[in-house]
Amino acid sequence: MTVQPAVTSQPGGSETPAADGAQPRAVRGSWVRALFMRRPSGINLAPVILGLVVVCVGFQTANSNFLTPWNITNLSLQVASVGVIAVGVVVILLLGEIDLSVAAISGFCGAVLGVLNVQLGWNAWLSVAVAVLVGIAIGIFQGSVVTYFRVPAFVITLAGLIGLQGWTLALFGDRTAINFDYAGDVAKLTSTFLSPVAGWGIAAAIILAVAYFNLKERARLKAAGLEHSELRTQILKIVGIALVLCGAIVVFNRDRGLPLAVFIFLAIVVAMDYVIRQTRYGSRLLAIGGNAEAARRAGIPVQRIRIAAFAIGSGLAAFGGVLAASRLIAATTQSGAGDTLINAIAAAVIGGTSLFGGRGSVYSALVGVLIIGSISNGMDLLALPSAAKFIITSMVLLLAVVVDAIAARSSRSQVRE
Repeated sequence: MTVQPAVTSQPGGSETPAADGAQPRAVRGSWVRALFMRRPSGINLAPVILGLVVVCVGFQTANSNFLTPWNITNLSLQVASVGVIAVGVVVILLLGEIDLSVAAISGFCGAVLGVLNVQLGWNAWLSVAVAVLVGIAIGIFQGSVVTYFRVPAFVITLAGLIGLQGWTLALFGDRTAINFDYAGDVAKLTSTFLSPVAGWGIAAAIILAVAYFNLKERARLKAAGLEHSELRTQILKIVGIALVLCGAIVVFNRDRGLPLAVFIFLAIVVAMDYVIRQTRYGSRLLAIGGNAEAARRAGIPVQRIRIAAFAIGSGLAAFGGVLAASRLIAATTQSGAGDTLINAIAAAVIGGTSLFGGRGSVYSALVGVLIIGSISNGMDLLALPSAAKFIITSMVLLLAVVVDAIAARSSRSQVRE
């Protein structure tokens, strides 16, 4: 069953009933104002991207090595695993829930990969598949408990976090690490770089896909009489994405080429964005995140959607753990510990995804993790202590939340005017 929209979204997230026979309205104004106004999805990544530019310019001014092709390639490899986990966090946040066990799942599934591939001698790709399936199974279990026993998700996933850390230590036994073959297929996940031609081909495919789905979405909103962006704003957005992608490919090709792990991360972002924005599952997920009771009354299978969201989040966390193990060429007892959970959730929130559900974008994970990763990488170049990393990252997170709240209030004021 498809839920038909009964309201028209307004900038700032407010909604008013759509008048019968109302004509489609485009967001008008100067292109600068239109660029920074909230989209019908409820978020706008332009201020976040501007913040990323400021961060990059600041660190480049402090250390000229920050924007070198070598460092940008390393930075992209550093954020790929946390970025994949953050995509799963976005899916669960859109539902209006939170999963505190994603980092522990990534560490546990990395350990499962090590045991299967190194200790038992399984094929690398079969081991990766089983590790991800284990993550999905954990998500189904936790989602089922949250759904059927109506226990707050943060309690169940907090128990999962603690329990999985214990299971991870149990898998390792007396050891602290399981090392993979340097030339093996697991290591190749993050040590493989694509040729320049392949990089340009992938960039072209992504640009065409972004253009197609954005223009298709605009046409759908216009045909449904819902608020939509002006065509020139959409074209400006597509041109901006194209310039960023082309610039990234030029930089990667000046070093070792587009990393395979980064390509996989981008493919996951594009695929999940398609699922959220273009499929029935995505619209139902957003409906539940906006108002679960209204969604239930509309006939949406809330329980199945909720369990599926936890399964997706845990599966992506497991794959993030696989990428992290591949980059380290080892699974350790510290995998998934430290700041992995903080960075994954902070990336989603800094990117603009609401903690209260129903509003957000998968691309927020991409931009958010780039900001988090840039800050961490830049402070490493400046040889700042870990204490400074946590303090500055928390300040950026706080600033992002405050700016988001101010932008929402400003948009609501514009609507009243």
